[in-house]
Parts: sequence; C-alpha cells; structure tokens
Amino acid sequence: MEPTRRSFVNVLTKLLAVTVVVVSLIYLVRYLVHASHYETTNDAQVDAYINPVSARAGGFIKKVLFSEHQPVKQGDTLVILDDREYVQKVKEAEALLEDTRAQQEILMAAIQAAQTATLVNKDQIHAAKARLWQQEQDVRRFQNLLKEEAVTLSDFEQVQTRYDISQSDYSAAQNSLKTGDSKVRELQSRFAALFAARKRAEALLGLARLNLGYTVIVSPYSGYTGRKNILEGQQVQAGQPLVSVVNSNDTWVIANFKETQVHGMYVGQPVVITADAVSGRQFAGRIDAIAASTGSKFSLLPADNSSGNFVKIIQRVPVKILFTDSATQVLKAGMNVQVSIQKTTQ
Repeated sequence: MEPTRRSFVNVLTKLLAVTVVVVSLIYLVRYLVHASHYETTNDAQVDAYINPVSARAGGFIKKVLFSEHQPVKQGDTLVILDDREYVQKVKEAEALLEDTRAQQEILMAAIQAAQTATLVNKDQIHAAKARLWQQEQDVRRFQNLLKEEAVTLSDFEQVQTRYDISQSDYSAAQNSLKTGDSKVRELQSRFAALFAARKRAEALLGLARLNLGYTVIVSPYSGYTGRKNILEGQQVQAGQPLVSVVNSNDTWVIANFKETQVHGMYVGQPVVITADAVSGRQFAGRIDAIAASTGSKFSLLPADNSSGNFVKIIQRVPVKILFTDSATQVLKAGMNVQVSIQKTTQ
C-alpha cells in the first residue's frame, strides 16, 4: 500500500511539473510573439487638464457652493464673494457718469446760446454797416454843401460826429462777433474735454461692473472639483487659487517609450491601452504627438554629460496618445496604464 501511494504522488508531481513547464512555455511563446510585433510600455499614465480656479477679485467668501470631488458643469457657480463694496463702486461710477452727462447737457446749452449770440452779432454788424453807409453818404453830401456854403460848419460837424459814432458801432459789432466766436470755440473745446471725461466715466463704470461680476466664481468647464480648502467668511486675494477642476471630458495618455522603441512610430498610429484599474478591458487610441526631445531635457536640472561623470542610460521619449473610445469615464487622471503599439517596417 505504501509503495503504491508513493508512486502516485511521484506521478502527480511529475504531471504538475510538466503542466507548469508547458504553461510557462506557452506564455513565453505568446510573450515573444507579442514582443516581436508590438512595442509595449507600462511607464504611462492617464492625464487631463486640472485647472486651478482663482479669484479675480479680493474679498470675503459669502458662500461656498461645492463639495469635494463633486461633478460640476461649465458655468456652475462655485463660490460667491461679499459684493457690497463692489456694488457701491458701481453706484459711484454710475453717479460719476450721470454727473458728466449733466455737465455735457449744460455745456451743450451754453454752446447753443453762444452760437445764437453770434447770429445776433452778425445781424448787429449788418445793421451797423447799413447805418455807417448812410452816415458816409450824409458826410459826402454835407461836404459838397459846405463847399457851396449851403450848410454851416456846425451842421457838417454834427453829421461827421454821427458818422464817427456809426463807424465805432460797426467796429464794436465786429469785435463782439469775434468775441462770440472765441467763446463758442472755448465751449466746444471744453465739451471735447468733457466728452473724454465721459468716456473715462463709462470705462470706470464698465470696470466696476466687471469687478462686481468677478464676485461670482464659476466653473470654466465640466468635470469634477478637487479638494475643498476654503470656508465661508475666509478672506481671499485676487489671483488666489480657490479650487481645482478636473476636466474629465478631455483625457489622454502620456506614454514614455524607450528611445529604442520609438523608431517607426508615427502620428495617427493605432494604439491599444489597458488600465490597471479596469482589468480585462482594452481601450483604443491613436498617437497624437511624439515629443521632439527626451523627458530628461525637460527636467529642471538636465544632466550635463560633458562634466565627465557619464553613465549611459536609456532615455525615455514622451508620446501623447488620444483615446478613440467614447467610454473612458472610468479612467481618472493619474491612473497607470499599459500601452501597446504594433511595430511597422518604417
């Protein structure tokens, strides 16, 4: 009985060993066949735009309308700041604009009055010119009569005096017209300056309304919020980040291939993607861009091989891959994936 049992155990052990060897050979052959036709890397991660939403105006937080990792749509309100100060700024700018408009109306009325006065001056000039012409004719007649001793010298002097007065009135009317024209030009210049002041007041009102609008902070696109680090009543400054929004509708993969693997790859080449988080499922993609340099060249302190401490290290070339599948919502930014690209004969 004992030898038979021992023989059975030996046979079973040999069968298990053979099975392990056969399975290992099958997986080895499959790996070698796959490796001969595909370039594969597991140095790849899902990437997405993570936009920090910042405050464009300073103030105290009135309401926080989001929670951590909450789905949001583009235009959803995230934070509301206390806007009382900004409302007063708008009212102040509106009052300044109204004051400028009122001054313009007053000045326009003054310009119209000055222009009407110049018309009156022109009529006065015409009347003074007519009287001057009449007095001039009288002087000529009295000169002839004086030569013939038909009038006395006193009569001639009275006519001459009236002529001199008419000439002075005509000159005064002309000078009055010049003064009126100067007044009109002065008022028009002031109106032009006031027009510029009105434009400035309109710009200040627009800026005040713009700053008032900045007190309502909205999501720039659809996605998910990040961590919540702000509370109601907290004071924030302009430019201070408030929350990050992950754009889950626009994801891609950055795969870092060895420099010996990128030969033959081209933009638009199909890609097969598998994710560690989603086992048994493949995602389709295509190459969107191949970096023009290795990743080490983009580092903050790239290595300088000319220093003499040279050790040859296989470099990695970043390759951007876009998903062609529509069902990629299960993939989150930062997840590890494996990328396989069929080799070409290029």
